[in-house]
Amino acid sequence: MPPADTDPRLLRAFLAVADELHFTRAAARLFVAQQALSRDIRRLERELGAELFVRTTRQVALTPDGERLLPYARRVLDAHAELAGAFSGVPARPLLVDLNSDGATAARVLARARELVPECELMARFESGLTWAAAEILAGRLDASFGRAAGLAPGVRAGLSVHPVRYEPMALMLPVSHPLAAREAVALAELSGETVYAGAGNERTREWTGLAASLFAEWGIVMAPPVPLAVGVAEFQRVMEKGGHPVLAVVDFPPMPGTVLRPLVDPIPLSPLSLVWRKGLRHPGVDALRNATDQLALAEGWMVRPSGSWLPESDLSLMRNRS
Repeated sequence: MPPADTDPRLLRAFLAVADELHFTRAAARLFVAQQALSRDIRRLERELGAELFVRTTRQVALTPDGERLLPYARRVLDAHAELAGAFSGVPARPLLVDLNSDGATAARVLARARELVPECELMARFESGLTWAAAEILAGRLDASFGRAAGLAPGVRAGLSVHPVRYEPMALMLPVSHPLAAREAVALAELSGETVYAGAGNERTREWTGLAASLFAEWGIVMAPPVPLAVGVAEFQRVMEKGGHPVLAVVDFPPMPGTVLRPLVDPIPLSPLSLVWRKGLRHPGVDALRNATDQLALAEGWMVRPSGSWLPESDLSLMRNRS
């Protein structure tokens, strides 16, 4: 039977290794020797009577018991942080969180995180594209964002912590007058030769356009040419109406007047959504975002891939692991 008073230090050691999936980096993050960290992990495993990590000479991975412990460990440490904050007299600074667009998965994660830490101020930003947001995070002008982490340059990704959120099924936003708008779902084969907008030319969303380019190449879909950068929903709608092309999106994309959203199928293409933040950043709001992600993913099956779905191997690899 696990002890009733597990040492929070052991849980911090567990979370550091779970986030980094690398004992040396986790030890550096905690400012402890690697041997001491390994000792704490072994002690926690003994106390819980469960193996938490699979360790080989090449990699570290969470076991099913480790995955099960993760949300509990975060909640315990969140509670400790709240207790300390309640008596410190110094509230945490506001956390700046870029959602890319309002009303989608990231907005739901933020809403849940705000419920978990009502004493913290989590401020939403709506700047399109993880490519842009990642640079702002590394520059210290933004704290966290959401998007396709595998599409970032390796040097950029090396400075970020990545927490998988959801395999988001892709969809097509169509003008109501488009012939495919009458369908309940659109098969990828039906888009062969069709011109679809996916952010081409927008330097802020290169990670999204790169994913679209891989999908389009396999199914003979034509990438729509660049359009002027549209800031805000009204401007985006105006520019899209002018171009007249369907727009690649995800199933939870906020509705827009004059359009319909249809899921893509046969196979279901996926957009790999992750939460990212600057490595080494410690803030109760970041902990709450991660905890909110785990809770929603578990409740709604966000990390369960549909059978036969489409996603590049590089994205699959990153979504299976936390860096």
